[in-house]
Amino acid sequence: MNSESSRLSIKDTRKAYIFLLLTFVLWGSLYVVSKYVLGKLPAFTIAFLRFFFAFAALSLFDRHPGKKLEKQHIPYILLIGFGGYFIAVGAQLLGTKYAGASTASLINSMNPVTMTLFGAIILHEQLTIRKILGIALSILGVFVILGGGINGTGTAGILFSLFSVLLWSLVSVLTRKVTQLYAPLHISRLAIGLAAVCYLPAALIESGVSHAPVLNTLAHDPSCTLSLLYMGIICTGVGYSLWNKSLSILDAGVCSSFYPVQPAVSTLLGILLLGETLTVHFLLGSALIVCGVLLGLSSSFRRSSPDVS
Repeated sequence: MNSESSRLSIKDTRKAYIFLLLTFVLWGSLYVVSKYVLGKLPAFTIAFLRFFFAFAALSLFDRHPGKKLEKQHIPYILLIGFGGYFIAVGAQLLGTKYAGASTASLINSMNPVTMTLFGAIILHEQLTIRKILGIALSILGVFVILGGGINGTGTAGILFSLFSVLLWSLVSVLTRKVTQLYAPLHISRLAIGLAAVCYLPAALIESGVSHAPVLNTLAHDPSCTLSLLYMGIICTGVGYSLWNKSLSILDAGVCSSFYPVQPAVSTLLGILLLGETLTVHFLLGSALIVCGVLLGLSSSFRRSSPDVS
């Protein structure tokens, strides 16, 4: 019985690693698509449409759409949807706007550190030397990819980005608790729906102030509409569901070790799709990220391996 549980654990663990890799590939592609859409629509309008499309898509696949939450678990959904998907993601948007993409990306690379610390404090997850060294290598790789410097260092943008990282990490760690009790896709749908409701007033105010022709753009620019559908259904709906599923299987600190893959993917896609230049910084940084992720995960493989003696 124990060996069967161990084999199942190893199978689930490897599946979660694949889910995490897919998650950060999707989130990395989000940055490239966002560059195109942000030139056509206001930021919070994009955020609302992104979460609205994600909620609509997940509603088609949620096997427990009418399942009620226990009263003591409702605050978790409020925290994930309002605190994580609305406040933290919104702060990240503002951080990118006021501090610049490079600075915001660099600060965002702190997620593995903050999530690992929150995981150790709140969930009593184990901290290992391998995990710490892996995080350090991965963050160094992100720094190298970004050119070793910080551009557009607006104080407000830095503060927004730091706040986003801290709140997102806290929410992700607490998400692990509720995904042990309910289907991750169900949790994702409810939280994403709540975020869409929260983004709607901000989008209406923003569109009114900027006088952006949102409906006209969506009606006459198919490429913009398709990009929004991709951002919503694939990057948000699928990406967040895979992220929450991974959190239901693995420690939050292990999940966070994949974060540096995101800027590596966004940079690579920028090179392939936007004609950006391949640099030595990217190659060296990517190598450091891969080494860091593998080093951090090696301790997890060691702990999850069954005893065959």
